[in-house]
Order: sequence, then C-alpha cells, then structure tokens
Amino acid sequence: MFPAKFAYAAPTSLQEAVGLLEDPDAKILAGGHSLLPLMKLRLAQPKLLVDIGRIPGLSYTRVEDGHLAIGAMTTYREIQLSPEVQHQAPVLAEAAHEVGDPMVRAKGTLAGALAHADPAGDLPAVALALGGSVRALGPDGERDIDLDSFFVDMLTTQLDEREIIREVRLRVQPVGSGAAYQKFDQPASHYALTGICAVVTLNGGAIASARIGVTGVGPKAYRPTAVEQANRSNKRPSKPRSRPWPTVLTSRVTSMPVPSTAPTWRAC
Repeated sequence: MFPAKFAYAAPTSLQEAVGLLEDPDAKILAGGHSLLPLMKLRLAQPKLLVDIGRIPGLSYTRVEDGHLAIGAMTTYREIQLSPEVQHQAPVLAEAAHEVGDPMVRAKGTLAGALAHADPAGDLPAVALALGGSVRALGPDGERDIDLDSFFVDMLTTQLDEREIIREVRLRVQPVGSGAAYQKFDQPASHYALTGICAVVTLNGGAIASARIGVTGVGPKAYRPTAVEQANRSNKRPSKPRSRPWPTVLTSRVTSMPVPSTAPTWRAC
C-alpha cells in the first residue's frame, strides 16, 4: 500500500528541525523503519516529514560521566560494532543484533526506537534495565527525561510534540555485574511476544542490585519492580524459598489480558 501524500524537509540543524515541528502534522524521520510501515498502512498520515538524517554530528557513541552517550542518528549496526558499547554495556550490543534484519539494523536507530515506543520493541527493555535518560531538544531548550518515566502508553512517551531526541544516555554496566536479553519472538516478524533484559550486580556472592526491563507483554515496556526487589538480598539465602522462582516471578509481572484467540495467532 502507498502512503498518503506528504511534504518533505531536510533541515541542516536540530534548531531548524524543531522550528519545522510547529506544524502539528509534522513527524520526525530518522531511520524510518518504524514510521514508514505505519504510513504505508495509513495508520500514520503526517503532512510533513522532517528528515534529520542530514544533520551533522548526530551519529556517535562515547563514554561520559559513567554513561554511554549515543547520538540520535546512531544506527543499530553502529551500536553493535562500537568498542565503547561492547566494553561498557555489552548487553546493548547483543540486543541490537536481535532487532529486525541486516537492512533494518543498518538504518534503524536507538533514539527512533525509544521515541516510537513500540510495546514489542527489543531495545526499550534493554534501555530500562540499564537505566539512564533521554536528552531532548525543544523550543524551550534541552531537558533530560528519566527512562523510568519515559514510556507512558502504547506508542506514547513523555516527549512533547515539538521535542526531538538529541541523545540517549545509558548507564554503563557496573563492576561485578552481568546482563542478558532474551526473547520469545514471533517467527515471521521476530517481534518480541515476550522479551526480558536483566542487569544484575553481585557483592560478595549476593545480589546487590537487579534491574529488569520487560517488553511484549503490555501496552509499554516497563520495569517489574516487585521482581527486582524479590531478587535483591544482602546475604546468600540459608534455605530454599518456600515457593519456586517461576511462581514468585510470574505472580509479580503485569501483562495485558490475552484474547481467547491468542493461541491461534501467537502460534503463527
């Protein structure tokens, strides 16, 4: 299907791009792999596309003050290959490999994925597990939005309509920590039916901290804080838990009601 007609603009600075967003029917175009499919289905019909891909200086990964700073136009592929990411937050590089296919990873961006807020996206869960913030630029200047409150609902974030993500800032994995992202995906699309990222830090053999991000099971990616608290302990448990871990965990994870037809379409 073809998208509805739209105008196209390619600003050369973020300030110019923000000015173009005065049009309420304008949308930002970064990698385009989230927005363009919606436009082809006519689920999104912006009158103006503001392409930020030609703005210089928006593709980078660097370490600053205990955070990975990732530019708005940094692609999944660049994240995969970044020495800074591989050393400071390897789970992010590993999860980037799970996104789409090579063509998507070559053009799609982390900032675009977070702004799109797909409830089945891979990297929102990883971003929540690592923790950090989104640095956004708008008419009133820059502000940092904590990732813990960034995702509001399905395809909805704390970004104002005239704000653009300039940079994503994720905490590096602490010393003594391990992390992993695992998902059960839809075989055809590889979207996560359930995806979980965990960043766990040990101290003396006990779990000192645990951050978990969940995607695919609700209207937005989120942190199951009760599960995180259940994992934290100041000392190694002296006896087995009264309930097995799967029971403890599933009783504290929130999910959307599943229609009665779910087994049919989820097995596709």
